[in-house]
Amino acid sequence: MEFSFFPFLLIIIASVFQGSFGLGMKYMAPLKWESWWLIHVTIAMIILPMAWAFIAVPNLTEVLSQTFSDPVIQKVAYIAMLFGFLWGIGGILFGVSVPYIGLSLTMGIVMGLAGSVGALIPLLRMENATSTPQFPYVIAGLFITLIGVAITAKAGINKDKLSAKNTGEKSNIVKGILIAVACGLLSALLNVGFVEAAPIAKLAESMGALDRNASLAAWVVVLIGAFIMNAGYAIYLLFKNKTWGSFKVINSAKAYRWAILASIFWFGALGIYGQGAALIGPIGGVIGWPMLLGLSLIISNFWAYRAGEWNGAKKPFNLLLIGLIVLIGASVILGYSNSVV
Repeated sequence: MEFSFFPFLLIIIASVFQGSFGLGMKYMAPLKWESWWLIHVTIAMIILPMAWAFIAVPNLTEVLSQTFSDPVIQKVAYIAMLFGFLWGIGGILFGVSVPYIGLSLTMGIVMGLAGSVGALIPLLRMENATSTPQFPYVIAGLFITLIGVAITAKAGINKDKLSAKNTGEKSNIVKGILIAVACGLLSALLNVGFVEAAPIAKLAESMGALDRNASLAAWVVVLIGAFIMNAGYAIYLLFKNKTWGSFKVINSAKAYRWAILASIFWFGALGIYGQGAALIGPIGGVIGWPMLLGLSLIISNFWAYRAGEWNGAKKPFNLLLIGLIVLIGASVILGYSNSVV
């Protein structure tokens, strides 16, 4: 099998976007969480996917019309939307977890579980998956990814304990980790939904879309389910907390800018990842997904370091570096697996 670096370059670029989108969550104030989140998900899950797909996918309207009218593809679409909806629950839990344990540890746990489980489910659903020459390399890459994430999470825990000891504040580490674990398991379903929506991408390709752009049509469908969950929860909180007026709060321009920027980062990551996975081939969603999330963990920790989250925590930070090196090694193995014949 001829190895091409370009698809993996796309995944590397996507990981930069994925590792950066969480920055916006640090700049929600003075908007309420539910206000900021509704803006973010509307742009990231509806406006941007539809706009990009309309530009890059010819006859998108016909593709979507046939998707929801053809009984066979309609079933595929509803299953993909269901996975998107379940992922949406994980997305909400991500936002809840960050204030408890910080961005770096939340990203570590979520990306590790989401990357591994999100790759294993599509892999095991492939016909004769265990007999393919790539299988042992993929499993090894996933296993090493989990080791790297575990080391990274341990570094975050040590940092949290050190911080709590210095400040005298009670740590919420256990509660935060439990929320992050649930988030990680549910977040894996986004890639499962994307892989399940492959027939929609094939339909778009048959109507003239390039193979790498056809994945955008699949994302449009998957993210409808994700949006329903996320927007529904945000609207529920707006009514419950009577915070509709928070959209007009003064000095909120910065929060709005970060909501938009975070949305661009978030869907930019998925859109570019989808193109890279399509170019890799049938196994693209298996090896590309853990690479995306593992490498994005490196980026998120870079931003956490810049934000001062690791100040005064030299030993935990050194342990973090070891974990990140392991994650890079795992990505190399996953990339190599695509060249195995």
